Amino acid sequence: MKKLTIVIVSMIATGLLFTAAFAAHQVESGTAAVIAGDVAKGKVLFNDAKFAGATSGKSCNTCHPDGKGLDKAADKKEFNIMGKKQNSLEEAVNFCIENAIKGKAIDKASNQMKDIVAYIRSLKGKMMEKAMPMKEKKQSPGY
Repeated sequence: MKKLTIVIVSMIATGLLFTAAFAAHQVESGTAAVIAGDVAKGKVLFNDAKFAGATSGKSCNTCHPDGKGLDKAADKKEFNIMGKKQNSLEEAVNFCIENAIKGKAIDKASNQMKDIVAYIRSLKGKMMEKAMPMKEKKQSPGY
């Protein structure tokens, strides 16, 4: 009976430890929104000139071609856009929707917001890869 109690307590403790560690990792690395959002759908929204009821004829891609300038957005806690402070990536997205593409702000908890945030976060490091592409090794003729 004593061994069974020890085994059960150990299993519960291990489960709690892994649950807490995984939850802390999600919050710390900011992956919770990435997990919830769809990067491919976010890319479509990013390039859609009618996203969020936009009336300017512009899309997010107009000001940020191929995500230019957004490669560090995933790590930021606040943004300064046109002299206005935004306290989250979601606020920054809505600011740009309202002021740049002349649309209506979207709900921060909506699937559209989750998708576009997932896409923007997926850009992390991609601009550096484009600026400094890896050189391909040429294969020797095999002599």
